[in-house]
Amino acid sequence: MILIDPPAWPAWDRVWSHLVSDESYEELHAFAKAAGIPARGFDRDHYDVPSDQYDSLIAAGAVPVSSRELVHRLTKAGLRHRKRP
Repeated sequence: MILIDPPAWPAWDRVWSHLVSDESYEELHAFAKAAGIPARGFDRDHYDVPSDQYDSLIAAGAVPVSSRELVHRLTKAGLRHRKRP
């Protein structure tokens, strides 16, 4: 399943959401490609997507969840990659 959290992460004069899969990276990359999200938006285990794409990604099938739930599901699926110190 493709999940998206609410836009809450400010950077580069925009607010961003995270787009993840709780199944596989293949599912995530396929969804992102179909939605026109550039590959440069991928960061370790998620895509960063600007707030102006939030509604269209939900319309395309992404399921809105809280940021906490997104991290929980990503971790439970074994797909979480944390930043290294």
